[in-house]
Amino acid sequence: MFHVTEFSDSIVILTVHTASPSPLICTLIRLKGLLSILRRLKQSPEQEVRLLLLGLDNAGKTTLLKQLAGEDISHITPTQGFNIKSVQSSGFKLNVWDIGGQRKIRPYWRNYFEDTDVLIYVIDRSDKKRLEETSLELSELLEEENLAAVPLLIFANKQDLMTATPASELAESLHLHTIRDRMWQVQACSAVTAEGVQHFCHKPNSSELAECAAVVL
Repeated sequence: MFHVTEFSDSIVILTVHTASPSPLICTLIRLKGLLSILRRLKQSPEQEVRLLLLGLDNAGKTTLLKQLAGEDISHITPTQGFNIKSVQSSGFKLNVWDIGGQRKIRPYWRNYFEDTDVLIYVIDRSDKKRLEETSLELSELLEEENLAAVPLLIFANKQDLMTATPASELAESLHLHTIRDRMWQVQACSAVTAEGVQHFCHKPNSSELAECAAVVL
């Protein structure tokens, strides 16, 4: 069972009642909610916001970024360095840094951590063979001092494929239930079809909350 406490139009607290004595609490924050928080942190809504887009190679980061920017996705090439896109939303200028995910590039991720407002981590949920690898990379990111307490948004990409990993298995592989030091959210999506890419700007409905309950359990 789960209970929803709604503090505002942007922040929803989901308390999941498990067999253990203490309930598990998950904070759901849509991008709209993240912007709301950033608005309180920044003195002016005209401030620029830095979003860091990371994930393994072939996770779909660049395709996702182009969808968010409303650009053509018919020609996508692997990111060898980084891409930067600026998107206007709710009075903020969102500067999204898309960093290549190849193994040889990952050691350089830390060069982009400083001043990050939101960490976006993209996962190819259809590639079960690399779940352990992507989980390890995410765990290491969450331990970085320059990313301490930075809100985390996980895009579980390629949900349109038949081989997509079930939400419960994905959550277990990523050890999401252990995250206690920051606000986080998992958003299922398909960067190719745009399903779930724009939808995450809205408040979660009852079915989405039930899906989140399945994820954290």
